[in-house]
Amino acid sequence: MNKVSRILTLPETPRTFGFFVDGEWREGGDLFERASPGHGVAVTRIPKCTVADLDDAVAAARRAFEDRRWSGLSGAERAGVLLRAAAILRQRRDEIAYWEVLENGKPITQALGEIDHCIACFETAAGVARLLHGESFNSLGDKLFGLTLREPIGVVGLITPWNFPFLILCERVPFILASGCALVVKPSEVTSATTLLLAEVLAEAGLPAGVYNVVTGSGRTIGQALTEHPDVDMLSFTGSTAVGQSCVQASAASNFKKLGLELGGKNPIVVFADSNLEDAADAAAFGISFNTGQCCVSSSRLIVEASVADAFEALLAEKMARIRVGDPLDAATQVGAITTEAQNATILGFIDKGRSEGARVVTGGAAVDLGRGSYIAPTLFSGVTRDMAIACDEIFGPVLSSFRFETVEEAVALANDTVYGLAASVWTRDIDKALTVTRRVRAGRFWVNTIMAGGPEMPLGGFKQSGWGREAGMLGVEEYTQVKSVHIETGPRARWIA
Repeated sequence: MNKVSRILTLPETPRTFGFFVDGEWREGGDLFERASPGHGVAVTRIPKCTVADLDDAVAAARRAFEDRRWSGLSGAERAGVLLRAAAILRQRRDEIAYWEVLENGKPITQALGEIDHCIACFETAAGVARLLHGESFNSLGDKLFGLTLREPIGVVGLITPWNFPFLILCERVPFILASGCALVVKPSEVTSATTLLLAEVLAEAGLPAGVYNVVTGSGRTIGQALTEHPDVDMLSFTGSTAVGQSCVQASAASNFKKLGLELGGKNPIVVFADSNLEDAADAAAFGISFNTGQCCVSSSRLIVEASVADAFEALLAEKMARIRVGDPLDAATQVGAITTEAQNATILGFIDKGRSEGARVVTGGAAVDLGRGSYIAPTLFSGVTRDMAIACDEIFGPVLSSFRFETVEEAVALANDTVYGLAASVWTRDIDKALTVTRRVRAGRFWVNTIMAGGPEMPLGGFKQSGWGREAGMLGVEEYTQVKSVHIETGPRARWIA
């Protein structure tokens, strides 16, 4: 399966997976059968693990961490494993992208690009593994020398979502491994295949048994048990803000485990009249349609200067109408299927609510009938007011709401008018405006005259109710460490007791 041309057909029968604990594959009892959202055909069967299975996985990770089979290695040795994993991912790129498409519904070309990003994450983490360090303090006087050590936090529970099953996994796993931690991963039950494939990759790369474990099942059982588990030292969760709040409660009720949370977003794209409007319109169309808008950093609120708003909305609508919605296995497709039936119903419900609350559909606004699968046309609403549901709530679909502003201050106020703070973008040729908006809008990721750009060298994370902590880059390794202060006294002690 090394050539895309050889795999762009549906499997004849669903592929049955096991789950992975302590370096071994285990068979599940009950199985969850996943149908491709783009085709309605069963493609995988995934185990419904039990809490006992999870306990085994946590125990395996604990053993692997405590005996230092991984954390005791040098940064160079850990880097070697991560680089070998990157090389294997490069060899298996097309295969992994194929299974990502079948379970998620995203276009094959997008999935391939995401695997390339994942390879870069492993290569970046390998470099950071060799650079992770503490500090020395030579400022405590002649008789005291200070050090800080960065030590891996221990066993990490990782819960990943269905919208970017492999990409979000790889924006975390190699950096967690670079820190020296051991993992138990719980992927979404509807998109588990590629998380399990990564177990094969890491084992082949030489990762010791027990360091990477995968337990599959529902969030209500396995996810909740992992969140509450007293022998998990840190939990990294990516998903909705509501579930993130429950993670905080579970952490406090169990062992006060550290949390890393990447949660919801309602992200602004601010367009000034002096910007290149063609470029900005292309970016806005991409920013709301990429991954069918099922993207926590999608630009779902267009904030455009009033003097060009009518012309810009018309230009944007024309571009959005030409986006190719189609079969995810077709290399010409730009927007694939909605990943779950429940999400499809949610998006269509928001579109109906937007109409009923008085917003005007400029383009899209309906499901696309391709004979099978769930598809929705990229949708632009105009005349949106700040009290409408489509203005406030995270839709998680290809639905863009347009607002208008007169001044920089009004643009900033509109951009910050949300409980979220995950990402934002500004478009202008004026450096003063660009810097003012960049510095005043509260968001963890910011783009100036671009959208969704960057690499794994840069940290990821949000402000406000979009989450805690940072992933990727040096900060993404440090996130999974604890700092220990060490004080070394030299010379004879000044006696307390004479």
